[in-house]
Amino acid sequence: MKVSEQRTELRGLSADELQQRAKDLEDLTFRMRIQKSMGQTESANKMRPLRKEMARIQTLLREKGVRS
Repeated sequence: MKVSEQRTELRGLSADELQQRAKDLEDLTFRMRIQKSMGQTESANKMRPLRKEMARIQTLLREKGVRS
C-alpha cells in the first residue's frame, strides 16, 4: 500500500478506531522486538514500516485533539 493511500485510509477512521489500531501496532511491535531478540531475524525488516505507521496514527490523533 502506498503512503498516500494509507494516509487517506487512516484519515477516514474515527478517533476510537485509530486508538485501537495504535494499540494493535504497539502489541505487534512488541512481539516482533521479542522475536528479534530471540534470534528470529525474519521480522527485522518489518519493524520500520510499523513504526512509521504508528507515528502517522499518533499524528492524526494529535490533529484530532485526542489524548492517548
